[in-house]
Amino acid sequence: IDLRLAGGTVYLAGIGFREVDVLVSNGRIAAIAEPGGGGDARETISVKGLHVLPGACDVHLHLGHGSDISKPRVPGDAASETGAAAIGGVTSFIPYVMSPEPYSGQFDELKSVTEAGARIDFGFHFVIATDDQLAELPRYISEFGVPTAKLFMNIRGDEGKRLGLPGTDDGFMLRLLECLAAHNGMMCPHPENIEAAWVLRDRVMAQDPEGNGGLATWNATRPPFVEADAIRRAAYFGRVTGARVYTVHTSSGEALAAAIEQRRAGSDLTIETCTHYLTHDTSTDIGAFGKVNPPLRDPADREALWEGIRSGEFDTIGTDHIHRPASSKDGGIWKAQPGFPGLDAFLPALFTEGHTRRQVPLERLFDMVSANPADAMGLSPAKGRIMAGADADFAILDMNAPW
Repeated sequence: IDLRLAGGTVYLAGIGFREVDVLVSNGRIAAIAEPGGGGDARETISVKGLHVLPGACDVHLHLGHGSDISKPRVPGDAASETGAAAIGGVTSFIPYVMSPEPYSGQFDELKSVTEAGARIDFGFHFVIATDDQLAELPRYISEFGVPTAKLFMNIRGDEGKRLGLPGTDDGFMLRLLECLAAHNGMMCPHPENIEAAWVLRDRVMAQDPEGNGGLATWNATRPPFVEADAIRRAAYFGRVTGARVYTVHTSSGEALAAAIEQRRAGSDLTIETCTHYLTHDTSTDIGAFGKVNPPLRDPADREALWEGIRSGEFDTIGTDHIHRPASSKDGGIWKAQPGFPGLDAFLPALFTEGHTRRQVPLERLFDMVSANPADAMGLSPAKGRIMAGADADFAILDMNAPW
């Protein structure tokens, strides 16, 4: 035995909290033992008074380089963000990689650059935006182990220019879902009806050209029905084609209701929300720092999301972390870049807001950041649960600390 975690309150899958020791050998959990049992260990760490849970799996974030959010380019890009992840209790993550070029020619470099800097385990999701990428998709799944494909439903016309991505349409989504269904993949749609958002943006800009309304103004350009409509279409197309769909960053009560409606109709749908929609809303006084897509919503939407967590309708929580510098928010709500970092605050913010302030059971929150995302993304049984044979990935928290 290499290591004993002694005296902690350990969250065991399907059982709950137990006062047990966790024994580790060769990077894996060797056994769950009664206190002091299970043989001698070369090293013992006392975690008395602390909660031991499986390391979080953040399956929604972005890595990049400088102001480019498409992919890591040097080991330092992975080092900084995986360091933030470790601080936030995340021991494995899956970033979205964006490119207009096929991924077959970049995969080895992507993997080696990330490995050279990474302090935690990682995978990739690929954004699929071109016919060449779609043609290679079966290879991404079988050869590279990347079964998830992100589709930016909001990138139409030249909307994707700032990300270097061409526009797609519902016909492309149909073909993507057919391919994923045939090869046991899963689509992760960014769900926004951008045609409707363009109309609303022009209308709102005319009313508030200086962006004085801040976060409420941004929310008005892409209101919840814009999100709900796209979720409904993605899930329905998924049902028609027989493909699994993972709806990312669900931000509003209306969007959640649309997802639940489609799941009850038979769509194979996993529903995610993100930390910032649970901790912030349009009344939060943070200005353009809170600009994100989908936008931060009204306080009532925030409450609806928490109700969805309590009721078990939500499956997972992610960060949608982007390594934006503060300078990217210059120029007010219209000019600020969307997105912000969140990895290093992930579990502290979630448990402070969810458990300490709202009394959501820890078990529910633990599963949503560990077991459920691991199951959704095919990382189980190595990830997501504390049990013999699993990877020895832990997040250890002092639940009585003020932060």
